[in-house]
Amino acid sequence: MIPIPTGVRVWLATGHTDMRCGFPSLALRVQEILRKDPLSGHIFCFRGKRGDLLKIIWHDGQGSCLFTKRLERGRFLWPSLADGSITISTAQLSYLLSGIHWRNPQETWRPTRIG
Repeated sequence: MIPIPTGVRVWLATGHTDMRCGFPSLALRVQEILRKDPLSGHIFCFRGKRGDLLKIIWHDGQGSCLFTKRLERGRFLWPSLADGSITISTAQLSYLLSGIHWRNPQETWRPTRIG
């Protein structure tokens, strides 16, 4: 994981987002729907409709970053609000990226025993 500087807030865009969007489209969504500045240095997370794909945008002070993660099994657990955003801690972001529920840290998928 890329080290996140102290003081950076993590925002989850509630609802689902078209995952064909790149940084410019997601940054516009941050401005118009979330009413935040995409170049503020904060992290903004978006989830696709199926729930297995996550895109994160972040401006690190030198340039714009776009990260994508797809879970092979399970899905990213997401707030159910239609539009808007909520903020989570960087520790909760680590849980989220691992496929673990960030409110109640439990794995969303566990391997089964073979044999």
